[in-house]
Amino acid sequence: MPHISKYALAWTSLGVSLVALVLKYAAWRVTGSIALYSDAMETIINVVAALAGLWALRVASLPPDENHTYGHYKAEYLSAVVEGVLVILTALAIGREAWLDWHDPTLPRAPLPGILLNGSAGLLNLAWAQMLLRAGRAHRSPTLIAAGQHVMSDVWTTVGLICGFTLIPLTGWVRLDATLAGLIALNVLRVGWDMMRTSIAGLMDEAPDPDTLADIRTIIADNARGALEAHDLRARIVGAMAFVEFHLVVPGGMSVDAAHEICDRIEAALRARIGQALIHIHVEPERKAKHEGIAIPA
Repeated sequence: MPHISKYALAWTSLGVSLVALVLKYAAWRVTGSIALYSDAMETIINVVAALAGLWALRVASLPPDENHTYGHYKAEYLSAVVEGVLVILTALAIGREAWLDWHDPTLPRAPLPGILLNGSAGLLNLAWAQMLLRAGRAHRSPTLIAAGQHVMSDVWTTVGLICGFTLIPLTGWVRLDATLAGLIALNVLRVGWDMMRTSIAGLMDEAPDPDTLADIRTIIADNARGALEAHDLRARIVGAMAFVEFHLVVPGGMSVDAAHEICDRIEAALRARIGQALIHIHVEPERKAKHEGIAIPA
């Protein structure tokens, strides 16, 4: 979905979160259910996260400057970490409400209107979560992917709520409402931890997954005709920007122009495959060969 800008998606995410919040708040008001109250609390975090995402996308889009010569791409990871912290705090707040309701339970009122209102919010979130995840992968945006994962967790919460909530009037078990709220808290806690773990890995410049690294090696080998080998490959991906660097060994008598042409060919192929990339190639003479790393076909 590259034709839809990240800003448009972020603004739409804010609007969708506000509509879902209104529906879930109404569901809680008509039922008095602590589980539906917990679900509405989680959606408040979606609204806050959408605002944080807008800030992160704006900062990440700023060009490099004297103080940030590699750009501002990591702002998206910061936003995702903040969202993860907020999600975990929300989980703790929901857990507290569930604990209190367990000790002083009450049967919810008007369960059917509550289910219809909450289910409508769930369907809205399901459609939006899928769009965010597809767009996040297309844009390689940690902010959009984190938002999509968060909204998707909200969807599963709603599904569980509706399934469990229908049983309350049938069973008459007053503590089922508090039990559902407790399960919501555990699910929200899990999602928050996953979001933080992924974003912290990005902030720590974790290497790309093995498949991506293998793809980069193949591209270098296929487009470095005339060179002898490539070694000391390092790569990291920060938001939409990939950073790749390696040493390229060429014959000692090769001209600068010829070596430069090989480098241009490799860079063009890498960018065609992985998108935006800052590529640094250190050209070395044949005597620097390590006879390891990436072999270049003759």
